[in-house]
Amino acid sequence: MPTPSPAPGGTTPLEFRSGFACLVGRPNAGKSTLTNALVGTKVAITSGRPQTTRHAIRGIVHRADAQLVLVDTPGLHRPRTLLGQRLNDVVRATLSEVDVVGFCMPADEPVGRGDRFIAEELSRLPKRTPVVAILTKTDKVADADRIGARLLDVAGLGEFSDIVPVSAIRSYQVDVLADVLAARLPTGPALYPGGELTDEPEQVMVAELVREAALEGVRDELPHSLAVVVEEMIPREGRSPQNPLLDVRVNVFVERPSQKAIVIGSGGSRLKAVGTRARGQIEALLGTPVFLDLHVKVAKDWQRDPRQLRRLGF
Repeated sequence: MPTPSPAPGGTTPLEFRSGFACLVGRPNAGKSTLTNALVGTKVAITSGRPQTTRHAIRGIVHRADAQLVLVDTPGLHRPRTLLGQRLNDVVRATLSEVDVVGFCMPADEPVGRGDRFIAEELSRLPKRTPVVAILTKTDKVADADRIGARLLDVAGLGEFSDIVPVSAIRSYQVDVLADVLAARLPTGPALYPGGELTDEPEQVMVAELVREAALEGVRDELPHSLAVVVEEMIPREGRSPQNPLLDVRVNVFVERPSQKAIVIGSGGSRLKAVGTRARGQIEALLGTPVFLDLHVKVAKDWQRDPRQLRRLGF
């Protein structure tokens, strides 16, 4: 457990704070990239595709004065499928349980209907839950006047306890945002052991890394149709402790045979590239050599099928 820092020039220690902060925003608002920047390492997959995140991911920020548990959520949106409804349910359930909310809006896009939809949702939160507006991706806007105009637009969306412009890519004001969020946590002991950066199960993290690799360079209609399930992770028999190998068997599900062909690619070339990219990330995560066995399967219209959604973990 972290030790509270002493107060400047005195003998009374500062009150240690701990709690949960939920990052919300429309799809592709930079929530996962910001989560990783705040934690200081990769705990959430990132992609230029909207709705990359499909469940609440916890990243843990350890400070001398606080422990901030970040919950990166799927993008809140007007759903078109049963999967979309369930992703929104994840966000709403998370909002009801956290100590502070960070509302992410990208600096390089104007305030839109999606932002106003989320602002309306947040206005229904209990008054005791502070909402910090976060203007993300400021590195994409070179003109300071445009940043100022966007901050004014954000301020007009609701009553926020603070508004913080940040760039996760350039680490601009990420530490300031951490200060702002931590200051709004309740006093209390650390919730996780020191050094622990996420409470995500390893199998979930592995599945997410495979999905991230599979999302690279695919067509616009495919990302929402991809689901990944780790079937097994077992040490290779007969290997010595000095020469370990972990067998990881993963199924990638799509909704139609045409999508399966896209994922596999000509002569299996694309699936091989996905496997190479994902294996490197998985080995870095687990700290051991991995044999990654990928299979692509069709689960027809799984986004709209309650039975298949349950089987795929939604």
